[in-house]
Amino acid sequence: MTTTTSDQVSSTARHIEATEAYAAHNYHPLPVVLTSGEGAWVTDVDGKRYLDCLAGYSALNFGHSNPRLVARATEQLSRLTLTSRAFYNDQLGDFARALTRLTGKDMILPMNSGAEAVETAIKVSRRWGYEVKGVPADSATIITMRGNFHGRTTTIVSFSDDAVATTGYAPFTGGFRSAAYGDIDAIAAQIDDSVVGVLFEPVQGEGGVVLPPEGFLRDLRALCTERGILMIADEIQSGLARTGETFACDHESVVPDIYILGKALGGGLYPVSAIAANRDVLGVITPGSHGSTFGGNPLAAAIGTEVVAMLEEGTFQQRSREIGERLEVGLRALIGKGLVGVRVRGAWAGVDVDPALMSGRQVSEALMARGVLAKDTHGSTVRFAPPLVASHDDIDVLVSALADALEQGA
Repeated sequence: MTTTTSDQVSSTARHIEATEAYAAHNYHPLPVVLTSGEGAWVTDVDGKRYLDCLAGYSALNFGHSNPRLVARATEQLSRLTLTSRAFYNDQLGDFARALTRLTGKDMILPMNSGAEAVETAIKVSRRWGYEVKGVPADSATIITMRGNFHGRTTTIVSFSDDAVATTGYAPFTGGFRSAAYGDIDAIAAQIDDSVVGVLFEPVQGEGGVVLPPEGFLRDLRALCTERGILMIADEIQSGLARTGETFACDHESVVPDIYILGKALGGGLYPVSAIAANRDVLGVITPGSHGSTFGGNPLAAAIGTEVVAMLEEGTFQQRSREIGERLEVGLRALIGKGLVGVRVRGAWAGVDVDPALMSGRQVSEALMARGVLAKDTHGSTVRFAPPLVASHDDIDVLVSALADALEQGA
């Protein structure tokens, strides 16, 4: 058992106080100060270890300090990190080739953050609408889903229905229409000649790992093809093995027109994002019409290439499926014992706690006290996304901690 000394308490408090004093309060973290991580586990400044069941919102699919990725990043870090796209570098071409191979698309456009990739997909879709589909100037419309989360830029929150994300940021960007998630008829009813695409998450992660109805992705693919509009899949959290397949769309054997990728594409080491599409879509981008100082930099490209190589081996997809099977059994056993709902897709789970028992924040705090780190979302819903290197024993630790927290009510 770890003994907490007054010096350690002072150290923890010092870090928290400095963060609260000098960093804007755009997050409400759990009161734990992390200092190192390896695999599925992290350690705080007091030396206490925790099982990380958030994995950086799926950015850490391959675990903390993955040796293979750290070695590749270290090698590139000592050679060349940034050139800007004003010049070619010797890493981007290999990354682009690898990611097009993984996605089955012709081209990629690399960026940094997930929100930048979503913004890029929006811009590309609108430009495609004008130059290829023939939509009248300044009228392109994109259909989005209720309950969505795609980032926090001004344009992206313009089509959010989360009051926390939108309050105080108007006026908002136009050109978006909202439809109920998973309702193909509601989407179809929104389509007219101005619509250029449908932007959606194959699994709504921020919403609490909300799964679409069976067949929805296939129906959406058919609808987009029939109406001549782009199917735009935000796979930033759901992609790259998180759900047991390379992409969540693979569960229904569906290929979107645009993949939006991020999070795990940087291996948990560095911000890397991209969109992937065929040449008839991405070919509308011309020099100077879109860009990024850091997008496609040599360090990002080197890490991204290694991530693709790891995914092509299939090991992480298989491991995600195994984790999901164990999560499904363990979590469903807790329905009626504090849980009122469970949703699992690969190594990704959302659980609904009886709100009369405790809030999602209270569950997260109770889990932290038991050595497990997770994140609540709306109300009494908690998400679990352990790194794909988590062992069977690790998953049992998670389930046991949750069971105990529910039983004790705190």
